[in-house]
Amino acid sequence: MIKCIASDMDGTLLNSVQKVSQENKEAILKAQAQGIEVVVATGRSYQEVRFVLDEADLHCPAICVNGAEVRTKDGEILSATPIDKQMAKKAAEILAKNEIYFEVYTNNGTYTLDSEKAVSILVDIVVSANPDVNQEEVIYKAGARIRNGLVHKIEDYQLLFNDEKVKIYKLLAFDFDSDRLGAAAASLQELTELAVSSSGHENLEITNKKAQKGIALQAFVKEKGIELAETMAMGDSFNDVSMLERVGRAVAMGNAAYEIKSLCDVITATNDEHGVAKAILEVL
Repeated sequence: MIKCIASDMDGTLLNSVQKVSQENKEAILKAQAQGIEVVVATGRSYQEVRFVLDEADLHCPAICVNGAEVRTKDGEILSATPIDKQMAKKAAEILAKNEIYFEVYTNNGTYTLDSEKAVSILVDIVVSANPDVNQEEVIYKAGARIRNGLVHKIEDYQLLFNDEKVKIYKLLAFDFDSDRLGAAAASLQELTELAVSSSGHENLEITNKKAQKGIALQAFVKEKGIELAETMAMGDSFNDVSMLERVGRAVAMGNAAYEIKSLCDVITATNDEHGVAKAILEVL
């Protein structure tokens, strides 16, 4: 019997215009009404998670920033696993050397050196993955990152690295040049204290080695007295692997990469076809 359901957000719970469909919302509410613990597990910061869940009027605990931070449904921090500052500096130097744009996720939110790039790169990613999507709607939704204070502009990332009060949770890098991204990834792999994953072909997600969705989910269900065998996880990309490999029921989205589908027990519909709702209703 499934007692906990964990869902990735982008490409999974959210459709191509970054919203939770009514079908997905209703399925989550139905699961919660039956006493099942529903948790989102995402690479997003808590601030961005909260923005989306509030918009959908959903209340769930959240494994944020790939597991670097775990919060209750009321926003209380249960655990935090930041990157060592020296490791963060080294990773930033590698990305800068390879001329790759990146953002820094912290306990105070997400920071960028280029606000326009923070919006445009998200638009490019969504549109390239969903050619039929309404581009104006995507641009408006992407702009919410800046309008609603979800991403802050900063002049120099060293201000974050040198501030004792700031915890560095993740570096999120974007580049459409696969050779350049691959070269950076190879260099980053040498920093053995870090985990390097991705949520798309055009990005790299760099966290503490212990800050992974699967590790965070394992601790979360243990605290709830739930076994991993009684847990279902849904995802579409490589930063979901650590949880998909651990749970009793692993569900790949219809839009997931082939490698993700191959390691899962079930393949559901795509994120634009309410695949999360279908997967939840199957186990209910």
